[in-house]
Amino acid sequence: METLKSAAQEAGSVARNPRRWIILMVLCLATLVLVIDNMALTVAVPALTEDLGATPQNIQWVMESYILVFAGLLLTSGSLSDRFGRRKVMVLGLALFGLASLAGAFASDPGQLIAARTVMGIGGALIMPSTLSILMTVFDADELRKAMAVWGSVSMLGLIGGPVMGGALVTHFSWGAVFLINVPVAVVAILAALFLMPESKGAWKKADPVGALLSVIGMVALIWTINELPKGGLSNAGTVVSLIVAVVGLGAFVAWELKVDEPMVPLRLFRDRNFAGGSLSLTLVQVGNGGMLLVVTQYVQFVLGYSPTEAGSAFIPMAVAALAFNGLGATLGQKIGNRAMAAIGLLVLAGGFVLLGTVDQGDSFLMLAAAMVAVGAGAGLAMPAAITALMGAIPAEHAGVGSALNDTIQQAGAALGVAALGSILTTGYAAAMPESAPAAAKHSIGEALAMGDSGLAQTARDAFTSGVGTTFLLSAAGVLVAAAVAFLMMRDPKPAPAPSAAAPTPDQSLLTTAS
Repeated sequence: METLKSAAQEAGSVARNPRRWIILMVLCLATLVLVIDNMALTVAVPALTEDLGATPQNIQWVMESYILVFAGLLLTSGSLSDRFGRRKVMVLGLALFGLASLAGAFASDPGQLIAARTVMGIGGALIMPSTLSILMTVFDADELRKAMAVWGSVSMLGLIGGPVMGGALVTHFSWGAVFLINVPVAVVAILAALFLMPESKGAWKKADPVGALLSVIGMVALIWTINELPKGGLSNAGTVVSLIVAVVGLGAFVAWELKVDEPMVPLRLFRDRNFAGGSLSLTLVQVGNGGMLLVVTQYVQFVLGYSPTEAGSAFIPMAVAALAFNGLGATLGQKIGNRAMAAIGLLVLAGGFVLLGTVDQGDSFLMLAAAMVAVGAGAGLAMPAAITALMGAIPAEHAGVGSALNDTIQQAGAALGVAALGSILTTGYAAAMPESAPAAAKHSIGEALAMGDSGLAQTARDAFTSGVGTTFLLSAAGVLVAAAVAFLMMRDPKPAPAPSAAAPTPDQSLLTTAS
């Protein structure tokens, strides 16, 4: 009772903060720097490989060091933000991210860059849960949906703008500029947070170091297994060991959190249908989206012959549609509810994946653009509703770790999408190649195109297009499952009862609203 009352009082007071929309801009800026950096780096890989003399193994660690640390620390950082203050943890994360970016920009060998990326992963893990949890505590229920839509739109903008900006920076400056651009953004976000943003934290509770350690071990092993599985399968001893560590670590984490009196992560959140349904449906969407970015990027470059910068611009139709339909989804969601809005959006998204699965190399760009618009529109309609329902199920005192739990699940889903759909695409491509093709050409379309045989190159493009079709049809099936999950599991809150003639006391009003 007291918890609900205090949570409602807190929500009611901060909702009237006249700076809340400016605070949202700061939160969007903090999120944007993370999204842009990761997407821009993919464009800079060829240049930094040549300049630093990096091996393929070096590049793998440059990319994976960030992902492993980021995913492994999300739950711990969310718990820390609830315990010590969400603004404080976000500012610390921005400082680490900015300093590590500065070090990465001037790295002179792969080892230094890998170290910088590791620290950037720590900073990113501190930033991400704090942004969404602060947003949740600053806005009340009436404005939360709109704020979520804006936050999601900015994330989508960074996802698309990252490769375009990365290509321009590498072309006109150097690969180091991809990291250097993060520094002024981090500085501005830190200053704005310190001067404009209120501090918020949950109720004080005992630390849970065992839970923190188990979550780090389990998540790092899980993401490592997902990334390595497509390379050697379960025939690789290292992958089998990491899978065992992941299962044992995460199993022990769940058992410990259910046993301890004050758990780091309140797993009882999954008893709430909105949290469980929202998390599961968003995870399935991330599986499709993660694979989609990988597959479309390769398709437009290998089959359509786009440059890296042009490949980034191919996502602009999706970004524009997502931005437009985010606002529409937020408006309609208030009228028809989160459940219906999420399901409708996911059905549109599935339709977009079906269209992508039918795109052929002889089609004009308009066909690809139409499919990307459908994907963006579906995501724009569904995501604000699903995230609003999910975050609305999290008590105010657990906003940080609840946000981190959602981020962690989606991070694993995105990694699984890249690994699984990438593997499906590779398998489909190899199966569609003729037996007479050279082994290297059957293994990689890049190798086939590099051989200089025009007939083989066209065969490889046809085979790759076939593999893309299969991949996107499977993605559509996954999103249809997500739509069913959202519709069957999520529930919209019942409207508050009309006030009686005898006006309730202020405390009673707040408690009714919180319920």
